[in-house]
Parts: sequence; structure tokens; C-alpha cells
Amino acid sequence: MDNNDILIRLRYALNFRDKEMVEIFKLGGVELDEETVRKLLIKSKDVYRYYNEVDEPNDIEDEEENIKCRNSTLESFLNGFIIYKRGKQEPKPDQRSRPGLKNNDNPNNMLLKKLKIALSLTSEDMIDILKETGVIVTKGELGALLRKEGHKNYKECGDKYARNFLKGLAKKYRG
Repeated sequence: MDNNDILIRLRYALNFRDKEMVEIFKLGGVELDEETVRKLLIKSKDVYRYYNEVDEPNDIEDEEENIKCRNSTLESFLNGFIIYKRGKQEPKPDQRSRPGLKNNDNPNNMLLKKLKIALSLTSEDMIDILKETGVIVTKGELGALLRKEGHKNYKECGDKYARNFLKGLAKKYRG
């Protein structure tokens, strides 16, 4: 699952309009117009290509070119979403800024952490959301997914957990 797919699924699950997406990006420190946001919300052509296809023409329209969403852009959106839902928090005097994701890092752990903060979810809420989609996760496993990278109990979040969590959010918020 790429970052464009994550944005598309988040937009659907939380029922955002283009203007809200622009505002959230702005709160996260990225200035985008509605047209650029629409281009970020187009699935990449690689998603549709099957392994058994060899140089066959793709059925996807080439009229609108998608923009690949980088990890820094997704992180800015999620930071803006936290501010959008909970308000701006003033940094503490002794608080250092955290380094962002590199472009080759897996954004799924960050996605779970930041959505938990933005939506004020408890671990039990997250477990229930995942259970709604048929994925059973223990509190310990969830804790490992939410740990800081480098911690001895840290576990990398796979696409299965992230995809099902976003699907569960859609069920919870859209009915």
C-alpha cells in the first residue's frame, strides 16, 4: 500500500472534502491547492498492473497525471490532522523536534500512532476497530506496533494491519 492509497482511504473513511484536505495540509505546514490534492488522490498506475501482464496497454486514463505522495507529505497531512482535530499545542521549552520519516521508511506505524492521537482513540478502541474487519490483535501486539522504532519490542506494521484499520475506520465513521 503506497502513501497515495493511504490518503485515498483516509479521505473516504473520514469523509473529507477537497477544501478540508487543503486546510489539513496547510495546518501540517504544506501549502497545496485543490488541484494538487486531487492529483495526490489518484491511485498510481502501478497498483492496477498485474504480474501476468507484459507490455499490454493499461485501461487507466492518462489524462490526469497523479502525483506520488512522499512520506514527508503524508506525515505533514497527519500532523495537520492532529491539529485539525485537537488544536495547536505549544511546544514545551525542553522539547526537541523529532526527525521525520525518510522516503524509504514504512509509514504504517506512524499512521496508526498519529490517527490514535488525532481521533483520541484508546488501545481498546483500536483493537475493536481492527476486530470489526476480522483482524484479531492483542493489546501487546498493538503496543509493539505503537512503539518507537529502535525499541526492543518494536514491530513493523504491515500493510494488512494498516489497510484493515482504515477499513474499520470507514465502518465506524461512515456506517
